[in-house]
Amino acid sequence: MKRILDWMVTVPVLIGFGASLLFYDVTGRIARLFGRRPFEWTMACLQRSLVEVFRLTGTRITVERHPDVRPGTGYALIANHQSLFDIALIGGLLFSNYPKYVAKKELAKGIPSISLNLRHGGNAVIDRDDRRQAVTAIRDVAAAAQTRGVSIVIFPEGTRSRDGELGTFKTAGTRVMLEAADRLPVVPVAIDGSWRLLRDNLFPVPFRTRVRIRFGKPMERAVGDAVRLTEEAKTWIEATLASWRNPVPVG
Repeated sequence: MKRILDWMVTVPVLIGFGASLLFYDVTGRIARLFGRRPFEWTMACLQRSLVEVFRLTGTRITVERHPDVRPGTGYALIANHQSLFDIALIGGLLFSNYPKYVAKKELAKGIPSISLNLRHGGNAVIDRDDRRQAVTAIRDVAAAAQTRGVSIVIFPEGTRSRDGELGTFKTAGTRVMLEAADRLPVVPVAIDGSWRLLRDNLFPVPFRTRVRIRFGKPMERAVGDAVRLTEEAKTWIEATLASWRNPVPVG
């Protein structure tokens, strides 16, 4: 019965997903004619729309945000990574923070709206086989984000977790980001459950998946704190995932 429900909700999700990508690809190209901020606003609408599309499957999204994470403020976000849905989730929830992403170059072509945003939205599109190019791209985008007062996001695992388990943090890119944006407060982000949504690459989309995301307290900066903050963010993410999966009984 569960499998039948999965396939039943998959059809409207695929229609909504495809329609959103095509619609915002067109509107994004038009918005670019009016400047950077109209384009960013349009792409933020895209990400929020994609989150709403997945709600058609009965997806339950629980959001916990520390009160110090404020709208319209620039942050350096360090998050675990479970699926491509994570990007839409963060971007849709931090609508007015206009987060920029560190993404592999393969995503910057062939995907309506998403590739457009990665190419023209001020993101760091990196070649994993070219370390010098990757470092330069991350440094430039992080510095620009700090100057403009917008946010930047990095997934230190470097790839999606296929089973939700936290992978090894590759700290070089995170260190470059934090050193280039040395005044942006660091926000750790924990995500759980999103891996289930794309476990079968949308064929089908599972019914009634629970996704949780928590934005932690912004961590203030100090000189030369990149390595320490990366480790603290990882520890916080590990503890958050553990608390969700193994809650301590009350009483």
